[in-house]
Amino acid sequence: MEEIIFPNQIRMHRKLSGMPMQELADRLGVSLSAVSKIEKGYRRLNQEQLIQVAELLDCTLQDLYVNEHNSQQDVVQAWKREQERRSKINLNAGLKMLGAGLRHIRTDKGLTLIEVSENADMTLSVYHRIEMGQREVSDKEYRNIAKALSIPLDKLKAEIQKLNDEGKLVDIIEHNDTRYKLLNNARYSNIAGAMSEFDSIMIPVYGNSNSEGNIVLDKTNTLKEIQCPLALHTKKNIYAVNLCTRRLGSLLSNRSVLIIDPSEIVSAGDIAVYYIADDEAKLLSIREDENGQLYGLRWNPEERINFTNSDLTKLHKVVIINL
Repeated sequence: MEEIIFPNQIRMHRKLSGMPMQELADRLGVSLSAVSKIEKGYRRLNQEQLIQVAELLDCTLQDLYVNEHNSQQDVVQAWKREQERRSKINLNAGLKMLGAGLRHIRTDKGLTLIEVSENADMTLSVYHRIEMGQREVSDKEYRNIAKALSIPLDKLKAEIQKLNDEGKLVDIIEHNDTRYKLLNNARYSNIAGAMSEFDSIMIPVYGNSNSEGNIVLDKTNTLKEIQCPLALHTKKNIYAVNLCTRRLGSLLSNRSVLIIDPSEIVSAGDIAVYYIADDEAKLLSIREDENGQLYGLRWNPEERINFTNSDLTKLHKVVIINL
């Protein structure tokens, strides 16, 4: 599952709810130190944890994001200072040079991001951040990247240094810096806003609500299209649904668009669409009972849906939420 790091207001909502930090840590199944770092925006959490935090603190996902228009200015400024600090560390550590060099060599070989990331045993988003110069690389990862590029590790390091000495990486570094600034600005308002060199890939959006609060999906009628997030470029059959029903309560903003991957296995903590007909589905929060059996919940009014084994094939997992 894609991990997320972003400036947040988790600490503020935790204090408003009266929940001690240790209790939040226990209920998330992480350490006290981990919660502290999550609240400061220094540690990653996955989508399931993010949804769980919103439920535990009785707020929407949108409430958790730092936004320059409605967040405390000291929080916004602190996050900006942290990004500047990280950027300086990256520059001093040579990560920008490394990322630019890898991109230059990959492009020269006619390889795509997807090909290199898969052959290096990395997710697409992780390798993309490496090429952007925004992620450190372990020795093992460096060896895997060299293998994916079909270059001995020592030769790869020497080639990147040579390209830098010849001034061939300047334009790439400047390009990456511009894109990174745009990405940071996007994170203030949208967790799923991903920019990549494949901006033309689009996802169809469906969904209208009926009188029961179910979602009607007419696959012959695309309501609109949205850009495909970088992490999903290799996925097939993904689609998106408007949040056109309030049967999931106030957990999500009514402007949300849910990106769905039918091939992903649904588990407790996920949000999923449950097809009751070819063109009609219920939006559910997936839970697990004491016997380990999955069931679905929705509200207004409250409804519990128990699943048989055959029902599980009718569940399509929400993998990213566009707010």
